[in-house]
Amino acid sequence: MNRIPLAERMRPQKLQEVLGQEQIIGKGKILTEIVKKGEPTNLIFWGPPGTGKTTLARIIAKEFNADFIEISAVTSGKKDVEEVVKRAKTNWNLQIRTILFVDEIHRFNKAQQDAFLPHVESGLITLIGATTENPSFEIISPLLSRSRVIIVSPLSKSAITKVLKRACKSENITIKHKPSSTPTAPATSTSTRTITPDALDYLAELSGGDARSALGDLELAISLTDKIDKHIITQATGRKMPSYDKKGDHHYDNISAFIKSMRGSDVDATLYYLARMVEAGEDPKFIARRMVIFASEDIGLAGNGALSLATACFQAVERVGMPESGLILSHTAVALAKSKKSRATTSAWYKAQDLARKTMGEPVPIWLRNAPTKLMKDLGYGKGQKWEAGFHLNKNYLPDNIKGTVIWNRNSDNLEH
Repeated sequence: MNRIPLAERMRPQKLQEVLGQEQIIGKGKILTEIVKKGEPTNLIFWGPPGTGKTTLARIIAKEFNADFIEISAVTSGKKDVEEVVKRAKTNWNLQIRTILFVDEIHRFNKAQQDAFLPHVESGLITLIGATTENPSFEIISPLLSRSRVIIVSPLSKSAITKVLKRACKSENITIKHKPSSTPTAPATSTSTRTITPDALDYLAELSGGDARSALGDLELAISLTDKIDKHIITQATGRKMPSYDKKGDHHYDNISAFIKSMRGSDVDATLYYLARMVEAGEDPKFIARRMVIFASEDIGLAGNGALSLATACFQAVERVGMPESGLILSHTAVALAKSKKSRATTSAWYKAQDLARKTMGEPVPIWLRNAPTKLMKDLGYGKGQKWEAGFHLNKNYLPDNIKGTVIWNRNSDNLEH
């Protein structure tokens, strides 16, 4: 009997063996290019459990022939970090790269994350962090600015099915289209093991995009019988199809429905989808963050108080905790759903970003520039400017090549507040 879990045995050893991450692996894709370039980069892998974050870190370390050190923020402390730095210094003297992988890096507090900074900056350590939480909120800015954030997506059902088929081949399990009439028997090393296509399909559905979960369920089913069908999968997992899975598509479907219900001003649907998420154990901070974004993105100038309310909601949820935070979330969600809506600032911002990207090299008009020296003033820098409230020169404020471009919809100036 193999004591190494099936999920560990099936862990890919090369980038090309990784399934379901085509957006970051392949010709011209970021991870492939990093490996091709031959220069390690500080990375933050952001995605749900079972999507391959640890696997990717191990593969990258192997590609660079680096000393790979793996710690978990859940169980590690200051002493562990000090040991890593000590080992990295030894490696440095031996001209060996050190790649430190920190699983659940979001669980390190600010001080612990700060401890990595000098060693990341000096190049002593190449840091790869893995997190299921939004790095923008959970990783300190200095560390985030020195890293590339890589989104690792939940695996699609087809990708999970491929993972399971690969495991079946490895474990000598035949995919049998017609279920056997022979009674199930305990697994033996000499018997022929089979699995039906509908059992594979069911395993993929149950996984919620988590390959580790799918492989664990398959391994449990193997331990029960040599003849695996959908009924055996149900027995092995002890559960039916989940109606909500925080790690899979239902997570995204419910938050999407929640946001769209607020956008459509449907209070009943807003409360319903909020209740589904709360009852399923969704992180209340995640819900509150989305409402903060919604307040600016979809309400904007139509209700300037919405952003303050949503921000206060997030802060209150952080301080109060569940289950009482459900009341705070519902209060805020109803207010946002009932509020007037405007995407004027959102549309203008997207348009401004697009224009800025295309014209980044255009010079700022001389009269708008700062004039800290006499020479610059003589050259016309800041000419005509006065430090007066509401002062306005009848000139073009945009660079000459894009003067007259309209970004802001003037009709939005008449929004009711």
